[in-house]
Amino acid sequence: MFDLTGRTILITGASSGIGAHIARRASAAGAAIALAARRKDRLVDIQREIEAAGGSACSVEMDVSDEQSVAAGFDAAQEALGPINSVLANAGMNYASSALGLPISEFDNILNVNLRGVFITAREGAKRMISAGAQEKGDGRILLVGSVGSRHVLDKLVAYNTSKAGVLMMGRALAKEWALKGINVNTICPGYLKTELNAEWLDGPAGQAMVNGFPRKRVMEAEDLVPMTLYLLSAGSRAVTGAAFDIDDGSFL
Repeated sequence: MFDLTGRTILITGASSGIGAHIARRASAAGAAIALAARRKDRLVDIQREIEAAGGSACSVEMDVSDEQSVAAGFDAAQEALGPINSVLANAGMNYASSALGLPISEFDNILNVNLRGVFITAREGAKRMISAGAQEKGDGRILLVGSVGSRHVLDKLVAYNTSKAGVLMMGRALAKEWALKGINVNTICPGYLKTELNAEWLDGPAGQAMVNGFPRKRVMEAEDLVPMTLYLLSAGSRAVTGAAFDIDDGSFL
């Protein structure tokens, strides 16, 4: 079920956090990995680590909010590894502010990356999969990364909430549109993990107070996302599309 032998996965936001961790674990499960991020220099160490463990990987520069950059990144990935049959649209950003204090430029930046960027990435991946025969093989897998903020209001994160709620509906809409194209589209909605985006806040008094209010009084680890993520990127998820999975350690029970 988690065997990814023969799969080539492009992962956005792969330079750190969830993206980097999933890249390592998917490689260990047999996949070839195209690491994509704006900061290509930060991908090189991860690529070397994967290759040193016997895996296959490449690093490509990609700004998901720029359609030409995404297309060029897919071109480079395919030149290095061959056809892409799986995509993990993981790149994202955040900006904490009240709605009244939120600069419109930051609102635009968040939606450009978290929503527009996910759409551009998913659509480009679908084009490549269809060209490679996904309709006949039924092997296309696109996994979008939402958030607990896709379903629950997170305080002073109105733009983030809006973008992640959009990702949830986008996953369902694309799944229906591409159902006969041999492409499955699903969404995972992770709970709180400590990443570059939130580490300072989680370590502060407000973050600690929030965590203490969770039923299990803890934040998740990236490893907690691995089983479901690998399953949804694998051939074993043949009959799963248009679904959204909360992986939040029961934080919002």
